[in-house]
Amino acid sequence: MPDGLDLDALSGFLAPIRARLDGATGSASPEHAPSWQAALIKGGKSNLTYRLSDGSHHWVLRRPPLGHVLATAHDMAREYRVMSALAPTPVPVPSMVTLCEDSSVIGVPFYVMDYVEGAILQRTSDTANLADDQRRALAYQLIDTLADLHDVDPDEVGLGDFGRPEGFLQRQVDRWTKQLGKSRSRDIPGSDDLADQLAARVPPSQRAGVVHGDYRLDNVIVGPDLRIRAVLDWEMATLGDPLCDLGLLTVYAVPVPGVAGVISDGMGPHNGFPSIESLTQRYADRSDVDISHLPWYTALGYYKLAVICEGIHFRYAAGQTVGEGFDQIGDIVEPLVSAGREALTG
Repeated sequence: MPDGLDLDALSGFLAPIRARLDGATGSASPEHAPSWQAALIKGGKSNLTYRLSDGSHHWVLRRPPLGHVLATAHDMAREYRVMSALAPTPVPVPSMVTLCEDSSVIGVPFYVMDYVEGAILQRTSDTANLADDQRRALAYQLIDTLADLHDVDPDEVGLGDFGRPEGFLQRQVDRWTKQLGKSRSRDIPGSDDLADQLAARVPPSQRAGVVHGDYRLDNVIVGPDLRIRAVLDWEMATLGDPLCDLGLLTVYAVPVPGVAGVISDGMGPHNGFPSIESLTQRYADRSDVDISHLPWYTALGYYKLAVICEGIHFRYAAGQTVGEGFDQIGDIVEPLVSAGREALTG
């Protein structure tokens, strides 16, 4: 049994859902249906993701990490709600199966969604066989999908109360500073200065919309046809300033010494993709927004990622993580803070 899942309890919870779906499609379940099998999907460093299968159904389950869950993080209901709401929009998302907020089933809330066939392109080796025009087309898809997301009217899809856009940027600085205080067990040089500089230079927001919160190439599923089939990992989604997504995408696209290769290999000229400047300009042209303050949003992205990584390091040090690669996360926090300070100073 994989860590973090009680398969016996889970199979009992899913049995009526499976039976209902089988009835709706006219396929009869065997009298003695095979039990569910589950495997941890590698790559995630925050919420835990498992692939579920009983031979006829192929689903994905998401649950919070094993320990040190902060009150404002890892909200399964928010992830489930935003993907359900975006289903009829141009933004590709997996189909939702069920949300369980009853912690008595497996110990924590969780949700289940359809498994989407495709690949996660996280490393340069994952895109090594692509031609330059294929990389360019994929990068343009990624930025256009982000623009599609930010074009969604929250009220029209039932997300009008999903967040508070007013004062969003100042609250982001405050939120991540508080999160760092709750997860910090060591000195992080430069982190206090970066927080102070971000708070002192908050730019005016131009518009409000649905913010993904962690948008990057390796948070989408790419099909064999190189089309983006689903955007994943909505745990930090909210209503706010969409340029936060663009700033964070810049963070992920440009490799930082000491960081590249731990989270992903980036997505830029170093591995055959277009420059991030060309992609941000494509977004600006498509969305008709001023990106002159983008360095501030990029610095916020570095700070946010540093805080998230420090929280992961905190859980790793406490033995509350599942999977591989956590031993390196603590080492990249200081380089991320340094990159954030450099982004602000130009």
